[in-house]
Amino acid sequence: MFICQQVPREELATIRAFQSGIMDHTAFPSAVATRHWHALADGRVQCDACPRFCRLRPGQRGLCYVRANQDDALVLTTWGRSSGFCIDPIEKKPLYHFLPGTPVLSFGTAGCNLACRFCQNWDISKSRDQHTAGDEATPEAIAAAARALGARSVAYTYNDPAVFFEYAVDVAAACRAQGIASVAVSAGYMTPAARADFFPAMDAANVDLKAFSDDFYRSVCGARLAPVLDTLCWLRHETSVWLEITTLLIPGRNDADAELEAMARWVVDNLGPGVPWHFSAFHPDWKMRDLPPTPRATLERAHAIARAHGVRHAYVGNVRDPRRSTTYCHACEAPLIARDGYRIGAWQLTADGRCPRCGSACAGRFEAQPGDWGPRRQPLRPGDFQP
Repeated sequence: MFICQQVPREELATIRAFQSGIMDHTAFPSAVATRHWHALADGRVQCDACPRFCRLRPGQRGLCYVRANQDDALVLTTWGRSSGFCIDPIEKKPLYHFLPGTPVLSFGTAGCNLACRFCQNWDISKSRDQHTAGDEATPEAIAAAARALGARSVAYTYNDPAVFFEYAVDVAAACRAQGIASVAVSAGYMTPAARADFFPAMDAANVDLKAFSDDFYRSVCGARLAPVLDTLCWLRHETSVWLEITTLLIPGRNDADAELEAMARWVVDNLGPGVPWHFSAFHPDWKMRDLPPTPRATLERAHAIARAHGVRHAYVGNVRDPRRSTTYCHACEAPLIARDGYRIGAWQLTADGRCPRCGSACAGRFEAQPGDWGPRRQPLRPGDFQP
């Protein structure tokens, strides 16, 4: 089992340089108290939510930009504020084995505790909270909106919920009271104490496994691989959270056969063959505009490697590929859930989630029939649903 590690000295220097450039000695108007921090003897406070362990002077923000030292305590500056709300298909998260075909209310805030140079949501994850998180909604309003619009779940996404931990947990509690599930879309870069506090509020998670190289995590994401692997193992073996993983394949950076084979072996050995694995296509963005988009052949190759190493449910995303988006029985290869993009086609699962041909159970959280939301995208303002 991997354990979380202290941030290396050279990375801390980068973090401190970043922090020194964004000092804000005024109060944070939407701040709320946070969990997982402690005071230091030198007057600073240390954030213990993620393995960066940012140490902050009064008025200073962490690398995520949304957790800050106010009055010698760590506060979250984006509670109740979002970068936008939308009803999406659950398959877009991506989750293929959790309530297929149903709508999910998706939202995020601002900031991130990683610094991925290829970030596909950089306008949200790298923005300042006062510039982006302008929509306001209480947890009760979000739960009411989800129920009124027929969303079966709420997803904490766009940026990582690890940085708006307290807001996400409060929303999840309001949703659970309404019978609405919660979905975390995360990089899994959390400390053991924080994740043990966060994930019990979740029903499902899709965690990015961005590469299988610590050098990639350090040089491209400003993070470390070990804490992510530790979170994945913990989720799979110590919780009841439904887990799926995603890898964005970047040409020349994390798509070599040897790395994909090592990753596939680790997934099967440590998470088991039944955890769904999604391979997504990169497009040039943010600080990696000099690289080409991911070729379809790369996605197909990764899919083949995963299957050859025993992954039962490997999927190709971001391109149209009905064959590699369909769920098959792991025992007899009968098609169980046909997909074309975000649209559910033929549904062959029995009412108790089994293959009608051989009777084998399909891993997942299914209902007797799928939803019919399809590929629709519906923006909304949860404030309109305030109880």
